[in-house]
Amino acid sequence: MIRVLVADDQALVRGGFSVLLASDPDLEVVGEAADGREAVERCAELRPDVVLMDIRMPEVDGIEATRRICADEATAATRVLVLTTFDLDEYVFEALRAGASGFLLKDTEPAELLAAIRVVAAGESLLSPRITSKLVAEFATRPAPAAPVDRAVLDRITEREREVLALVGRGRSNVEIAEELYVSVATAKTHVSRVMTKLQARDRAQLVVLAYESGLVAPGS
Repeated sequence: MIRVLVADDQALVRGGFSVLLASDPDLEVVGEAADGREAVERCAELRPDVVLMDIRMPEVDGIEATRRICADEATAATRVLVLTTFDLDEYVFEALRAGASGFLLKDTEPAELLAAIRVVAAGESLLSPRITSKLVAEFATRPAPAAPVDRAVLDRITEREREVLALVGRGRSNVEIAEELYVSVATAKTHVSRVMTKLQARDRAQLVVLAYESGLVAPGS
């Protein structure tokens, strides 16, 4: 059973998601939150596996709520799946940087949402190549972050692992990585897991952020 917390400032939206999730025998809605502050509090109280997090909320927004949830050792195991109205929402990249495991549009098909929750709960990220390329194109024109990742972080991984990180940064799946590097899918998966461990990344979404912020992958490449 995957335990889910729904955080959205619109009661109708929260109710709709809750009804949808309740229709699946493998999912359980353990609570709802009307803003980011309440989401953080409810997370600490209920310890859900996944939080469906709206970005634009009063009091504390979804980005700050995500940052607090992921930074707190007590709730660090909770995965955050960001829900947004626009596929190029200016806050999405910041949410990933804060620790979100991926994001979906609110008009996503119900079956896709249910599948996404399972993917995120399993420790994977939800960041397709299409979405990755859109994010990169959007944020390539924005100022660099105030505190970019030190390139020395790349010294923690081998040359082959840098190749793998670059491919993850471009949105490649394990199957695609295996094809490009002429290795088995199992080997590709092992490389990705090792990179995540060495760079202390929560999931593939965080690896994408690291790949670009370290300069290993250039926007548009």
